[in-house]
Amino acid sequence: MFLAPEISQTSLRTHLSDGVSGVFETLRLMRQLVDRYKTHPLIRQTAISVAFLTPAHDEVSEVEAIFSFVRDHIRYTKDVYGIETLSTPDKTLQTRVGDCDDMTVLLASLLESIGYATRFVIEGYQDGQTWEHVYLEVCFKNMWVALDPTELVAMGWAPPDALIRWVE
Repeated sequence: MFLAPEISQTSLRTHLSDGVSGVFETLRLMRQLVDRYKTHPLIRQTAISVAFLTPAHDEVSEVEAIFSFVRDHIRYTKDVYGIETLSTPDKTLQTRVGDCDDMTVLLASLLESIGYATRFVIEGYQDGQTWEHVYLEVCFKNMWVALDPTELVAMGWAPPDALIRWVE
C-alpha cells in the first residue's frame, strides 16, 4: 500500500564537483530548471489555479497563496543519504515530496510563471564555511521578501543566525 503518489521516476545523472564548487553548480542547475519549467503547462496551470481566488492585482495575496501551497502541500523529505539530488518542478509537484532545493525550485517556477522575479539564497549556520540551506526571495512592491517553504512559518521569515550568506 502506497500513501504517496506513485510517479515513474526518471532521472538525469550528472557529476557535480565536491565542496563549494558543487554548491554553485547546483545553484546554476536550479536556475536552469526554473527558467525551463516556468512556462511548463502544469506549472503555469498550478500557479494560476492557486492564485485564482485571490483579489486581482493583489501581489501580497498571490505570493502568499503560492508560498502557502508549496509549504503546506509538499512534504519535506531529505535526499538519498550521501547523494545530492535535484528534482524537476513538475516531478516535485507530482510526487509532493522534496528537500529545500526541490521545494525552492518549485516555488520559484510557480512564482515566475505568473510574473514575479525570484532569487535563491544559500546560507550556512555551523562553521561559516559550509553551505547548508537554500530558500527563496521574491520581489514584489519593489522589495525582496524571504520565502522558506521548508518551515511552517509566515512569508517574510528567514532562518536566523546565518554565518555565511549568498544571494543569486
